[in-house]
Amino acid sequence: MKYLKPKTPGQRGMSGIEYRKFLTATEPHKPLTHGGKRFVGRNAFGRITVRHKGGGHKRLFREIDFQYNKHDIPATIETIEYDPNRGGFIGRVVYKDGERRYVLLPRSLKVGDTFIVSETAKVVPGNRLPLKNIPVGTFVYNIELKPMNGGKLARGAGNYAEIVAQDSPYTQVKMPSTEVRMILNTAWASVGEVSNPERKLVNIGKAGRSRWLGIRPTVRGSAMNPVDHPHGGGEGRSGRGRRRAISMWGKPTGKGQKSRRPKKYSNYLIISRRKVGKKRNTTQ
Repeated sequence: MKYLKPKTPGQRGMSGIEYRKFLTATEPHKPLTHGGKRFVGRNAFGRITVRHKGGGHKRLFREIDFQYNKHDIPATIETIEYDPNRGGFIGRVVYKDGERRYVLLPRSLKVGDTFIVSETAKVVPGNRLPLKNIPVGTFVYNIELKPMNGGKLARGAGNYAEIVAQDSPYTQVKMPSTEVRMILNTAWASVGEVSNPERKLVNIGKAGRSRWLGIRPTVRGSAMNPVDHPHGGGEGRSGRGRRRAISMWGKPTGKGQKSRRPKKYSNYLIISRRKVGKKRNTTQ
């Protein structure tokens, strides 16, 4: 971690990551990048569907390979790079047939290391294989929800999931949220933990730094008027006046309340619901 001398009030307590210790390239591989418009929380009609997004620094999009559809061809890591669109580090890899791609890197791999996507691969960090071939207790990341559909789960910086049981045709996986769920054992996953685990220790330090990241301010419901939020109004600093905290649309929110739809299609795959609040295991 990197801590600044507090020359201004906003720098007091501010921290960051010493990228020079980890990164080996400053410019991305141009053929694997493209521009694009960020929709900052708007849908196809231009209406805000996700609040508190907007502004931020312009970003160049890196084409990350989450499919890993080059099987049984070894790949060597050429560079370790920063990606402004995600927390973990990415690496430019070259396959033995000469093709280059960007992949999400695990924690322990460095330049010159190799990995392979294969059903018979060894269970070592970076290798990718079907869930049914991964032993119980192994940490995995970039997990598919459906076979050959691309990695969807445990992709954030420092994240990992744990294989807790093999129950054909499913594998039981403990998510970073502590939820235990079943996934078809023919889906693929990468062995290891996502790189850049220090990211969760970063102290933003000042409001402007959040704006650089494209995060807009959040206003408390209790600070609003009754017309704007169910928690609004009252004389002085009032409580919310109701038992359950709800969003401005009347849905339960925060404080460990259950918000999952009772009839969601994947309910039968959930073995154990995620733990929230003080009950949650903070080590994972």
